[in-house]
Amino acid sequence: SDHMENIYGYLMKYTNLVTGWQYRFFVLNNDAGLLEYFVNEQYRHLKPRGTLQLAGAVISPSDEDSHTFTVNAASGEQYKLRATDAKERQHWVSRLQICTQHHTEAIGKNNPPLKSRSFSLASQGSANSPGVQRRPSQNAVSFFNVGHHRLPSGKRVPIMQPDHLVDVREMMSQAEGQQRDLIRSIECLPVSGHLTALDQDLLMLKATSMATMNCLNDCFHILQLQHASQQKGSLPAGTTINWLEPKISLANHFKNGAAQNFPAEINKPASVREEQSVAEPCQLTREPEEINPEEELEDICDDKEDDLGAVEEQRSVILHLLSQLKLGMDLTRVVLPTFILEKRSLLEMYADFMSHPDLFIAITNGTTPEERMIRFVEYYLTSFHEGRKGAIAKKPYNPIIGETFHCSWRMPKSDVAANAGSNFSAHSPSEQVTLSKETEGRAELDYYTVKFVAEQVSHHPPVSGFYAECVERKMCVNAHVWTKSKFLGMSIGVTMIGEGILSLLEHGEEYTFSLPCAYARSILTVPWVELGGKVNINCVKTGYSASINFHTKPFYGGKLHRVTGEVKQNATNTVVCRVQGEWNSVLEFTYSNGETKYVDLTKLSVTRKRVRPLGKQGPFESRRLWQHVTESLRDGDIDKATEHKRALEERQRNEERLRAETETPWCTKYFLKEGDGWVYHKPLWKTVSALQAQQTDTN
Repeated sequence: SDHMENIYGYLMKYTNLVTGWQYRFFVLNNDAGLLEYFVNEQYRHLKPRGTLQLAGAVISPSDEDSHTFTVNAASGEQYKLRATDAKERQHWVSRLQICTQHHTEAIGKNNPPLKSRSFSLASQGSANSPGVQRRPSQNAVSFFNVGHHRLPSGKRVPIMQPDHLVDVREMMSQAEGQQRDLIRSIECLPVSGHLTALDQDLLMLKATSMATMNCLNDCFHILQLQHASQQKGSLPAGTTINWLEPKISLANHFKNGAAQNFPAEINKPASVREEQSVAEPCQLTREPEEINPEEELEDICDDKEDDLGAVEEQRSVILHLLSQLKLGMDLTRVVLPTFILEKRSLLEMYADFMSHPDLFIAITNGTTPEERMIRFVEYYLTSFHEGRKGAIAKKPYNPIIGETFHCSWRMPKSDVAANAGSNFSAHSPSEQVTLSKETEGRAELDYYTVKFVAEQVSHHPPVSGFYAECVERKMCVNAHVWTKSKFLGMSIGVTMIGEGILSLLEHGEEYTFSLPCAYARSILTVPWVELGGKVNINCVKTGYSASINFHTKPFYGGKLHRVTGEVKQNATNTVVCRVQGEWNSVLEFTYSNGETKYVDLTKLSVTRKRVRPLGKQGPFESRRLWQHVTESLRDGDIDKATEHKRALEERQRNEERLRAETETPWCTKYFLKEGDGWVYHKPLWKTVSALQAQQTDTN
């Protein structure tokens, strides 16, 4: 009661995506148990702009930052508020919680227990079924199967040890499942009749059950922090906090809240609860892992994104989303509907740009700097067609921080050697890229191996690093990309901020390059992908450069997917090659000697990448991490896919909060920060330099 004073002041209130945050003057009326707000302090003597009853409300500090919190009233109304700093937020949250507790307890003292009421849910089989069927012995508590578990008399609660936190998490998972089913049952009740979703007792039950689970989660979070702080002194510097591998199966988690027997086997299938679990420190190593190419098998996954049905059926969802967006809005933090997702991670999409490894390896076979630059441009322009799977504009999964993807390609040396020392442009497309089915099973023959690794190195901003190398040809490519998306009206634009460097160590050459912007057009009808913008490729040592323009379609007329470009020698400003055509269809290359070559991208053979089976992948690897989302999308179960996706995102937020509160920095696994970019920890140019130095010392 000492803290039951009225407080007032300015807070920011979130209205919607269009209006955003607005300053409002708030007053906490402790006597009445009300939170009121006005446009400003001068209007305080007038009627409040809004009022919330605090009895039964839930006050929750937000995970987004240290300034935001929410007030969830028993009526279902919610205020999302932001203080000027963490101290002010704590002041408001503490006073609101004290006031809420006081008035909630007062309701319990002043009102008798719930009267027994007879009801059951109506049968859904017939439109003529009565809305209510009476059962004399059933009340709200028994109907929703809300029970209390007590310890046997004389038994003491054992002291909780840190290694029991996993078991606590599992028990809380059961309770959360029961509470979620309770909320769903209440919300599914009719809005009129004997028992409705707006019944005051049920609203109170809904609010208090939510408050109880929030309190339990806060207590569990405190236990985790305590455990982390106890171990912090004994941990080496730079130790990271990673996700735990829990043991709860999805099938058991969604059985109407009933108590389940959870198996103890670690290898049970992952579940929504697993994906939401917050890790204890040091459960997973962040040491770089050497992937054995012999464990990788040819990829048999063939997820074509050509089904438009889901998009058409979900048009109302898109309209609702569009109504909350404004032009130029950054979509990085906007949660897009699950049905627009591709069945692969963004990291795997970057790997699919390498689906013509023979063209990649053939770059270093060019006999002159001019020919090598032209070969790189040819490879660069052929990579986008396979990188985009299908015509529909779907979005790959946003990688989770720390997520990785590994794969490799095998290319028989005979298929690449045919290009060595010859004019690459003189070959027909079918001769340039040939991967016959006869090569399958020819492991005894010599082949080149191109290895690929990608990692999500940052969450805000979202930055991915990827690296590919062919050791036998002494060539590698290192790149980092920050994807920044914006709402453009009836389309969405994605800017690929970053840079890549191709290193040809045999020739001592480095080629820097950038990536074009991508656009999802006609998002209300049949969405399609378009590339746009100007990219540059440059080699400082040789003085050759390339300028490539990806043209967006004009409003009237014009061709789709058009691309033009030229390669020139900077010193003399001489154009040695021109290119035009469509980046997903036919490209025409015209050379300084008058020769012309056409490349039909739709007829280029694609080399399937090799990946490890899911059972041998680590928990952070893309396909294993997103496997439940992918399976649900394949089955057409959008709701289930959304649940799994939300669980992964929630796990990432919880882990980020835990790292912030324990002041534990995130450590990447494969890439190191160098200036504004990210570089693979063991690039080929360092390995080759070290070997050359050893040979020099030996000689």
